[in-house]
Amino acid sequence: MLRPLLYLSALGLLAGAAPVSFTGPTEVNISSCPITYYGQTYDRVYVNFTSDKTVICFTGFYNPGSGGDCVLINTPAMTSGEFEIFDRWDALEADVHKKVPAIKTTMKCYMDSYVQGNGNSNVVNDNTVFRSNNNTLSLLNMLNSLLSALWFQHLFFVVQDLQAQVNGATVGTLAVNSTNSNVFLDASGCRQSGVLYGYNQSMSHPETCTSVVCGQTAVLQTSTCGPLERCLGNNICGFDSVCTVTGPAVIDFHGQVNSVEDRCAYSLVSLTNLTVLATFRERRRKDVSFVDSVTLRLDGSDFRLEQGGRVLLNGSVLTLNSSAQLVHGVELSKDQTGVTAKVSLSDVTTSVFFDGSTAQIHVEGPAAPPLQGLCRNSSSSLSGLRLSDYSSTSCETQYNDTADSSINCTMATERCELLKGAPFSACNDDVDPEPYITACTDTLCTYPAVDGLNCQFLEAYARACSLYSNASLEGWRSKASCSPEAFCQDRTCIDHEFCGDKTVGGTGCLCRALFASKYRGTDSLGDPTVCRENSASLTLVGCLLEEKDVDYSVLHLNDQNCRGQVDQLTHMVTFSFNSSNCGTVVTANNSQVTYKNTIRADNSSSDIITRQDQFYIDFSCVQTQPDIKFVSFRIKDSSVVQHLVSGPWNYTLTMKSYTDPGLTQAVDSNTEVMLNQKIWVELETNGLDGDVVAVVTDSCWATDQPSSNGSPRYDLIIGGCANAADRTVQVERNGAGTSNHFSFNMFQFSESSTDIYLHCKLQLCVRKNSCTPTCGARRRRSSRSTSEAEAFISMGWTG
Repeated sequence: MLRPLLYLSALGLLAGAAPVSFTGPTEVNISSCPITYYGQTYDRVYVNFTSDKTVICFTGFYNPGSGGDCVLINTPAMTSGEFEIFDRWDALEADVHKKVPAIKTTMKCYMDSYVQGNGNSNVVNDNTVFRSNNNTLSLLNMLNSLLSALWFQHLFFVVQDLQAQVNGATVGTLAVNSTNSNVFLDASGCRQSGVLYGYNQSMSHPETCTSVVCGQTAVLQTSTCGPLERCLGNNICGFDSVCTVTGPAVIDFHGQVNSVEDRCAYSLVSLTNLTVLATFRERRRKDVSFVDSVTLRLDGSDFRLEQGGRVLLNGSVLTLNSSAQLVHGVELSKDQTGVTAKVSLSDVTTSVFFDGSTAQIHVEGPAAPPLQGLCRNSSSSLSGLRLSDYSSTSCETQYNDTADSSINCTMATERCELLKGAPFSACNDDVDPEPYITACTDTLCTYPAVDGLNCQFLEAYARACSLYSNASLEGWRSKASCSPEAFCQDRTCIDHEFCGDKTVGGTGCLCRALFASKYRGTDSLGDPTVCRENSASLTLVGCLLEEKDVDYSVLHLNDQNCRGQVDQLTHMVTFSFNSSNCGTVVTANNSQVTYKNTIRADNSSSDIITRQDQFYIDFSCVQTQPDIKFVSFRIKDSSVVQHLVSGPWNYTLTMKSYTDPGLTQAVDSNTEVMLNQKIWVELETNGLDGDVVAVVTDSCWATDQPSSNGSPRYDLIIGGCANAADRTVQVERNGAGTSNHFSFNMFQFSESSTDIYLHCKLQLCVRKNSCTPTCGARRRRSSRSTSEAEAFISMGWTG
């Protein structure tokens, strides 16, 4: 019996293993040697017979019309066959190398496979070889194979026809007859998105500057613009990259991130005739620096972009708006988001945006310009890029500072990783979020999340996306609770100040940590008294007053007409007097004359109470430091618990105070509460049936003595509603259940004891009626059923 031979160079079936026989559809596991067929890799072969063909498939058994990757060989009336793997055959390898010169690899093994029918009339001897890399020959692929050639050698008289199909469509045919006994079908190539590419076949897409070619290794190689380039059309790539400097971090053109830890000026981008530099300064902490200003140096002119949207040209302030203005070769514009400065030199355009917290430098041109600076490589040596004429002599000094125990690094990290979620994720493929997340977490894990920091890094990423991606980030501001307006826009501070969040609402010019350290070390607000022959003066630091929320305009000496004079260049407030004016008190002691006066604040909060620290600074020519006192309060009892019996009800009533709206940070005897700080007071019962009755706080008031009937008296809650005259009071869940709470800003009684006592009167309300008080402009008391006895509870504070 003659038999057709099908030689397969393969690793899927190990050499020396028992033959695999088949008489019908058979699946062969070749996972040890996956097959690559027209660029697609497979680890199984499916063999079956039709009436006139032997079919070898890779995507399942042959089913005409259903698609799939298959080789159809014309072998009529075949009924059985066999696979067997052998070690390499030198003669076969030599024949392949001779007939297919492109094959350079070495055979590792081959498969002897034959099929036969009921008679000997249709016999064929076929050799089928696939070429691959890694010195391996394979019918249907070798491990990591990248190029294959299919070879059929006709040894007998029967004409053999072959079809190679991909996804059910014929992609190659082979006809073998007695006159061409050595012909080949190349089954190598590459595949992408359903498109087949033959060996060395390429395709170009000018609109995206992308070309693909099926290389010698049968891997589709794609070439496009470089990582710092963008397609300009017609297969032309141009340089297009962004460098982001936000907080202490520099994210360079390549997406690498590094931090600046000192307070020096550094070159970010240096081009012919143009240098963009950044100055780093400390703010609240001595050990963390922020990009504080950005300067464009062009042809001898310095354009300095500062916090608040201020721009100076060689020291003179420019007036800008949203309309672009060309000034000395720099196109300048300003809107609510920040300032943009654009410079075009030759064929390179450099655009610099600065919003007071983040600088982004966008460079575009037909080819990569010769760039230098931190934006080229953020890991560069700082000493080589430091600009001495913009840096102070001590700018390199490193400082330590006390760790901020209020920072929750886990929460900060979760905030920063918003950049990996929707809607930011739509841009993640175009702009890598990881450098921005690193910059964000490194900063927020060491520095408090104030002064807009919670939004600063998200804003920087969103702006980079707007330059590189068409992805929509719509809604990110509402999700992250971020304003579109630059933080501290149009707020100008002087050199030793920065614009930040004040302790009690709003923004202001606060002291930089290094400048303020000499005052904080002595717990003072200014310099020592300056004495002359019969006069004295005392200067207070404006930014220290701002931090304490003290308005210098309400400060005066003993005579209210004698007020402080402000130096607009330094924001220092100076109070002066002599022996005969401003209510000066003159005393003599042992021939020493002392001229003494006091700086105090107007009391405009209320005739009875004040929410500002009672500000007194006595100063004279003999004092070296001002005596400054700020009032703070400590609670006398962490909580007050009373047991009450009212009609059928036997219950306990507890009064507690907290420093947060979630009622999780309880005030205890060690908690220091400042004037004007918000306090939450909870009135909670235990033992009441909430389905039947509710607790209504009818009234709450304060006195400066333990007695609830004492005078003076200040009302916080009247008739179940917040005192309309005090907008700091808020009442929550009053009459809605068996507990409720209210909040107010801490105060003290003017010209009185620093002790504060809170008193509250409560009533029980049967829930068959409405128990919630109606409050507002047309307030009326709700109809409520109460018990015969009312509950009273009090809590004390001391200053």
